[in-house]
Amino acid sequence: MSAQLLGAHMPTAGGLGNAIRKGHEIGCAAIQVFTSNPQQWRAKEVTSEMVLEFLSACNETGISDVISHDSYLVNITSLEEDVRDRSYKYLKGEMNRCAQYGIDHVVSHIGSSKGQTLAQALASAAEVILNLFEETPPEVTLLMETTAGQGSDLNSKFEEIATILDLCHGHQRLGVCLDTCHVFAAGYDIRTSETYHKTFDLFDKLVGVGRIKAIHSNDSKRLLGSTIDRHAHIGEGEIGELAFRLLVNDPRFDNIPILLETKEPETMHPINLGRLKAMRES
Repeated sequence: MSAQLLGAHMPTAGGLGNAIRKGHEIGCAAIQVFTSNPQQWRAKEVTSEMVLEFLSACNETGISDVISHDSYLVNITSLEEDVRDRSYKYLKGEMNRCAQYGIDHVVSHIGSSKGQTLAQALASAAEVILNLFEETPPEVTLLMETTAGQGSDLNSKFEEIATILDLCHGHQRLGVCLDTCHVFAAGYDIRTSETYHKTFDLFDKLVGVGRIKAIHSNDSKRLLGSTIDRHAHIGEGEIGELAFRLLVNDPRFDNIPILLETKEPETMHPINLGRLKAMRES
């Protein structure tokens, strides 16, 4: 087999149901969405009509693998009390909204270590995550996204992800969303067969590949180890085509959503999705 759940982050203008239908039109088998504006703290209340429309779209299209991404404002480890409290409230609300829709995975950048030691920030993240699990529906899993290492962002190193998992006692509601652009920018080479397998072997040793519940499939505009998060279209960046060919034919990810987050979704998502599909081996 090869990757069965190729898809993309779809714009939600017109509602989540519209995102599902448009994703289906371009050939998505899995979709990522924002359930609210990612640049605002406030979120609309989810109504029964909104849920029904979303579920109807899923039933019509046969798409059942839908993932949410939380707000870019969230920083649950912030030393600023207002930001930390807002982040907690927002992420808790996001997990509750997802439960209403029947979306079982939420991707989050988690936070940063600004103004504190790395150890303090990781411990803070774990404490907040465990509190969130106490106050949110058990069917929703939180996915820590691998980051590019910009500034003081957490989880650019596999060791940091492993530490949070350990501090959370390996909680089953905690997983990982691996972003190909981010890991490359953070210094993990995946451009050749040798380096691809070396990187994922290291991840498996430190974290466990089984913790990867979603993958963001993005090429990188910047060089290996740049720590700069700039997505490029598939095969047009510094990572190159081979890494994505290896990814979509890696049996460990046959049934894991592999999602595009590239620019110009209206025109380029169909092209990038076609490129990934063409790389699959029968």
